[in-house]
Amino acid sequence: MNEGLGRTLVIANPVAHSGNGAAAAERVKRFFSSYANATDGFELRLTQAPGDGMRMARESASFDTVVALGGDGIIHEVANGLMSVAQHERPALAVVPVGSGNDFARTIGAATNDPIAALGQILRGRRRKLDLGHVASDASESAYFVQTLSFGLDAAIALDTTDRRAAQTHQKGSGLFATSGVKILSKVRGEASGYPSRVTMDGEKDVRLNSIVFAVQNGPTYGGGFRICPDADPYDGSLDICYNVSVPALPHVLALFALARTGRHVGSRAIAARRVRHLHIEFLEREPPCQVDGEPLHGRTYDVEVRPRSLTLIAPSRS
Repeated sequence: MNEGLGRTLVIANPVAHSGNGAAAAERVKRFFSSYANATDGFELRLTQAPGDGMRMARESASFDTVVALGGDGIIHEVANGLMSVAQHERPALAVVPVGSGNDFARTIGAATNDPIAALGQILRGRRRKLDLGHVASDASESAYFVQTLSFGLDAAIALDTTDRRAAQTHQKGSGLFATSGVKILSKVRGEASGYPSRVTMDGEKDVRLNSIVFAVQNGPTYGGGFRICPDADPYDGSLDICYNVSVPALPHVLALFALARTGRHVGSRAIAARRVRHLHIEFLEREPPCQVDGEPLHGRTYDVEVRPRSLTLIAPSRS
């Protein structure tokens, strides 16, 4: 049983899920106003532009709980903002998922696109220490990630889905990711062109790869449910990675893409998977597409590590 939300800040993206975020935020406001014992007082703040969620969370030290309402993007922003708050003042994180992808919500078992059900789960939930990933590039860009970091074709697909959501195509979830995948892969002719890289995992001897797909996961899915690292666990103190060890012909790439929906790609001889705590990756010839929780990141050299037990998450009750 949750010990209570205390003083609560709700950070909501009103345009999430094709504008459904605004109505969801209003429902949460009415709920907390009607059930005064759910919190020790609450504030609702609506984002208006990218970065607002991070800024609001950065200024949340006077609250006990911060509720991120929206899709994976607002959860990413809020988590990054909370990490700027001193640890002894850092509020707990809770999520009311209202989005088209909802990968982090899927990982933690939260009700999606049903704000009252999600609030019920939070109020019955328990506090758990959540790992985060952290990435820093040679372009002086860095970020924490709650769910996913990837390079190469899958990153290009993920970034295209972000653009499609912004254009309000009304597609969602894995269907949206699949549509973007067809678009990106249709531009590939013959053999997929990889990104030559040198990778060091947990300080071991470096390996040379020609990267088409290189995913680093805190949770198992990206792209609205594609199980790229099926065994990833955001509470285990490690990150799961999945990458290609050969460059297959385009038909094989398409087949692997289809298998990734259920995680069966991991059985392919073209794919390797393992767990790491630290990763150094240098792309030797050109900068690859890179996404972190669906947001673009730039550079050719990246240091990635797990930050165990970084945030207190009010994990949803599953009953």
